[in-house]
Amino acid sequence: MLFRFREFPVYKVARIFRSLVYKTSADFPKDERFALTDQIRRAANSILLNVAEGSNRHSDKDFARFLTMALGSLEEVVACLDIALDEKYLSTSKHANLLSEAEQIAKQIVGFRHSMKS
Repeated sequence: MLFRFREFPVYKVARIFRSLVYKTSADFPKDERFALTDQIRRAANSILLNVAEGSNRHSDKDFARFLTMALGSLEEVVACLDIALDEKYLSTSKHANLLSEAEQIAKQIVGFRHSMKS
């Protein structure tokens, strides 16, 4: 398959997570549209984009670097979720659910990256 990244389990779950982030951030206040909403969405997109871009690199070491960037983007989403919780844009339960999803993706990224180094 030409676009092998589309078959990676981490890419598939990150797509679902991205959609959840978009739906959640749609409920943020309108005055956050060009601030927190934009930031969290760009970070969620970046998770997918780094996995995709890295998948076509010529070495596992280079791909692992892109997976590290994807993990950094995921951490940025989590920080944005914390801000949203602090500002009461999110309920505690919604925040906890999204963090749980983020933790699962982080474990997959770390595992995938580790397999590149083996």
